Amino acid sequence: MPYAIRFLKGSLLAAGLIALSFGSQAQGTVTLTGKVTGRTSDTVAVSVRENPLDPKEQITYARLNEKGEFQLAIKLEGPARADLVHGDDVTDLFLEPGDAMDIRFKGNDMVSSIRYKGRGSEANTYLTDIDEQFVENEGFQVLPENIMLYEPAFLSFLDYRRKQEKKFLAHAIEDNHFSEAFKQYAQAEIDYSYANDRLTFQDLREQIVATEGRLKMTPTYYDFLNDKSLISNESAMRSETYQEFLLNYVHYTAIASGKQRTFPDFYQVCYDIAKTQLSGVVRPIIMGRILQESFRFGHVKQSEAMLADFKNIDTKNRYFSVLQHDFETHKAFAIGSPAPDFKLVAANGDTVRLRDFRGKLVYLNFWRTTSGLCLRDLPYAADLARKFDGKNIVFINIALDDNEGAWKQLVVGKKLAGIQVHQNGGPRSPIARAYALEDVPAYFLLAEDGTFLNTKPKRLSSHAAIDEIKESFGKASTYTSLMPSEATAK
Repeated sequence: MPYAIRFLKGSLLAAGLIALSFGSQAQGTVTLTGKVTGRTSDTVAVSVRENPLDPKEQITYARLNEKGEFQLAIKLEGPARADLVHGDDVTDLFLEPGDAMDIRFKGNDMVSSIRYKGRGSEANTYLTDIDEQFVENEGFQVLPENIMLYEPAFLSFLDYRRKQEKKFLAHAIEDNHFSEAFKQYAQAEIDYSYANDRLTFQDLREQIVATEGRLKMTPTYYDFLNDKSLISNESAMRSETYQEFLLNYVHYTAIASGKQRTFPDFYQVCYDIAKTQLSGVVRPIIMGRILQESFRFGHVKQSEAMLADFKNIDTKNRYFSVLQHDFETHKAFAIGSPAPDFKLVAANGDTVRLRDFRGKLVYLNFWRTTSGLCLRDLPYAADLARKFDGKNIVFINIALDDNEGAWKQLVVGKKLAGIQVHQNGGPRSPIARAYALEDVPAYFLLAEDGTFLNTKPKRLSSHAAIDEIKESFGKASTYTSLMPSEATAK
């Protein structure tokens, strides 16, 4: 699994099944029966995300009877990974047409208690075992403690983990009758967890270690990327970790060519790299994911042009319609678009409006007092405010707490720097909906003309945040010029 998934388990939306079609793969049905002891919900479900670019899932539900028993059937186009869901618990499945499994678990402890019998049980038992052995074991996770290591120690950790995972898989293959598809999937998860964690280490370390600058790697550190079979690997297609690695590989290649994420043409460069360097089934998927990034963090004109080009490539319209809808949804949040105005009350009683700060760079920090990550950023927020004191920038901290009293007590007691405002309602609040927030902390950097300049700026705790802000002054015209003119829009 990539770092983000190991460090914070993804939601059901982020971890649906990807049912990719591989030519002549036989279609078929998977039958699941079982029993839940001590239910926490009246149903079990299997989530299916047939299109890797569409977050919408096909969810098959089965109601538990009075004994806690269930039965459901799922049609698949070929071998694929899935999620079994009961209440708030989710566990991985690997399903193949023709599988017929009996699944039993305790409702209050699905992951630790789940047991499988029947066709398909060996593969899924392996997934449970490897999760317990490596994912739930902090000694094998890429957590902040390991990210703080220097290059030799971090590589030693990755090499040791990969060696142990390969040994575990080899013994499992000897003892079980795994299908070729599952062996390929299991091997890909090991190979690309290593590759992805190695590739992203330098960036992650810069974000986590705020007291040091960006770590300089040895000249040979990235040589593993020269292995062409690592980039082009059709047998790894069912692994989401492989796809995540390819996306990060494209980002790395673009940055190595001299481009930065803040450059107006960054995603165009990434799109061209994926278009020319990737091949096979994975090529349009990664190109599509880059397009989705450009919709969220990019520029409307480039996104429209790339989307038109993609339509000519995706001749069977497997992905284009999904991307077109995604583009329309996020167009209002593209860099260069006006940020939604707001009117909130500050801790000192003043009324704060976003439009009052036209002519200044604005750094928005959405947070809440009950979030550990948000609280961790408080001293860094104060430090940034001091560093840019007297400069043409304002830091507005917007708390989404339901307990206004606790928020005000923290702000006053800690003498928090910057402008401190509050709105009840959390993610349901008007301002959270206006800025399409999914969680906090969330950050936005606005240009002097009130338009979005960066919808994913460096975190307050990042050492690179200072340089990023310094480079953002006076950039408004650069990005608003990339927006469609009114005449064009009409």
